[in-house]
Amino acid sequence: MICTSIQNKELPEIQRLLDSGAVEMAEIRLDRCALEEEDIDLLFSGSDVPLIATCRLNEEPQAPEILEMAIRSGAKYVDLEMEAPAAVGRRIREACREYGTVLIRSFHDFSGTPPLEVLRSLVERGRQFGGEVVKVVTTATSQADTARVMELYKDVTSGSLVAFCMGEMGRESRLEALRMGAPFTYACLTEEEATAPGQWTSAKMQEAVYGNFRFVRGDMLPMPSSKSFAQRAIVAAALAEGTSHLSGYTPCGDNESAIAVARALGAAVDVKDNLLIIRGINAHPGCCDALGELHTGESGFLTRLMIPLLAALSGAPVRVTGEKTLLNRPLAGAHDIMAAFGVRLYPESNNNVNHQKKADFDENNSVSDIRKSDCYLPLTVSGPIIPGRADISGRGGSQLISGLLGALPLVAGKSTVYVHDPKSIPYLFITVDVLKKFGIRMGSEMEGGDAFLETQDWSLCTGVNFHIKGDQRYQAADFAIEADWSGAAPFLTAGAIFGQVEVEGLDTQSLQADISMMDILMEAGASMSQQEGPTPTTGPIRVQRAPLNAFSTDLNNCPDLFPMVAVLAAFCPGESHILGVERLRHKETDRAAAIEKMLLQMGVPVTVDQDEMTISGMGLTQRILTGKLLKGGNFPSYGDHRMVMALKVASLGAAEPVVIDDTACVAKSFPQFNELFDRL
Repeated sequence: MICTSIQNKELPEIQRLLDSGAVEMAEIRLDRCALEEEDIDLLFSGSDVPLIATCRLNEEPQAPEILEMAIRSGAKYVDLEMEAPAAVGRRIREACREYGTVLIRSFHDFSGTPPLEVLRSLVERGRQFGGEVVKVVTTATSQADTARVMELYKDVTSGSLVAFCMGEMGRESRLEALRMGAPFTYACLTEEEATAPGQWTSAKMQEAVYGNFRFVRGDMLPMPSSKSFAQRAIVAAALAEGTSHLSGYTPCGDNESAIAVARALGAAVDVKDNLLIIRGINAHPGCCDALGELHTGESGFLTRLMIPLLAALSGAPVRVTGEKTLLNRPLAGAHDIMAAFGVRLYPESNNNVNHQKKADFDENNSVSDIRKSDCYLPLTVSGPIIPGRADISGRGGSQLISGLLGALPLVAGKSTVYVHDPKSIPYLFITVDVLKKFGIRMGSEMEGGDAFLETQDWSLCTGVNFHIKGDQRYQAADFAIEADWSGAAPFLTAGAIFGQVEVEGLDTQSLQADISMMDILMEAGASMSQQEGPTPTTGPIRVQRAPLNAFSTDLNNCPDLFPMVAVLAAFCPGESHILGVERLRHKETDRAAAIEKMLLQMGVPVTVDQDEMTISGMGLTQRILTGKLLKGGNFPSYGDHRMVMALKVASLGAAEPVVIDDTACVAKSFPQFNELFDRL
């Protein structure tokens, strides 16, 4: 990125510059700008543009105090010279760690360029002094000087070094630094405002770097309702006594399937704009004995939710059917989990005729062979469900367990469900939250080692106990359905890599697992902020491009984010590591194989080792300058809405058009996606 150095200006003028959109990143020379403490707080707390706070010790005696003010106010970076006293270095490092500011340790030589060995020792020194980014700037008197400085990039991780030369002889090295992998280089507003000899103006640097590359801007994009909440709420309202009113509803394929299920159970459902009015059936054991058959569309969650509920609602067998990709998706662990509560599942005898080895991904059939022992639709559910205690595995996901949590309160007797090796834990607690809204009560305890007890990090949880009282009844409820974090993820990612995007409707205190996208983007270096909204947690969220870095994350609790996080990693310099591959094998497609093939076809190095995917990324600016934008071409969607969304975002950074064979399948979760995406 291009960092514009700003000096000799007061707060209003600086803010106008940042708000104009002409500056994508800025260095604020606090030693040369007349800013009071309140000005510093307003500037660094109110800007979405990534800002570097710089205050040279030799120009401002109060530099340590001023830098600390900027850090506390929200500066993304702070620049401290390597020559700073050790006590000052420790003080600034501690402040950076506390407030999450990236520390730049910098060295400047205004007289010349030292030998290569000295330059390398300076880089190492900067690291030892706590620099997440090391800056080495010398004065070039010959091409040999700039060549020595550029040699430093061969020894470092991309994105961790900013090295170039001052002076006319070093002018081109400022651009070359970006080509070599520097996260940013420095420019000035005008030639008269240059902070060092040989500095380019921002306008000339932008033209040289980006040429005709088009950045995105998405202003106030409305997000759809969360499928996770909507489907649970629709089914719960159908089971309730009385009439429920669910506002904030937006239709999609899976949500419409939930409405069809509600009507099949006997509930009356009226849809008025974004309001659902559902008159429930006052569900109790035996109330659906005459049902016979239930169609769940293409929704894997709805299918798994309804299997235990059908065993509680009907004393007679019920045939469950589905469509499209759902017919090829195994219901992993369903036999064993349901048998623990006395329920039998009977797949149809010819069920495996269409489940032969798939060659979706390569001619050698090396990926995604489907096991004949797995349970597929259509199948028959034979109850009744018997309350009791069972120890069940959560390795296959949370969806069937959510169905148990909804079904067991309806039958007589107490039940205890112990889930060991739990995955997708947030979704279990979304279920508990929705059930609570409809009057269903249960207790729960999470287990884990010392690390879990200390951090409450759900990925460290080893087991969950649910205590469920029987003979409960669902009661009608009125509430708003949350907006969807998984639907927002593509737009937030597009903003983080390619420009700026603002979305509305999300809750930053949501239980949705895919709220993790916010943490992942911030760990990768994106600039994020929340604007004022109806409540402190529901204001619009803005994400803006900033220098990105490689990251590590565990997506076992939020597997739907994997395709989008993989695209993000492709534009993060270095190796990113993503856990949760095994959770992807039986989605709408073998999503792990689909992601791997997509990235390889686009020219992104990727490897998979059991549950971990490693992606070697490169920053957008470096991709543009080195001619290594992603490769376009024809890509299959595999009928998977998440893959379409990932491909669309990746296409923004592709050198040629990305042609997707089927984009209509996004209607499964987000019918408005293509329309909103075209507004970027």
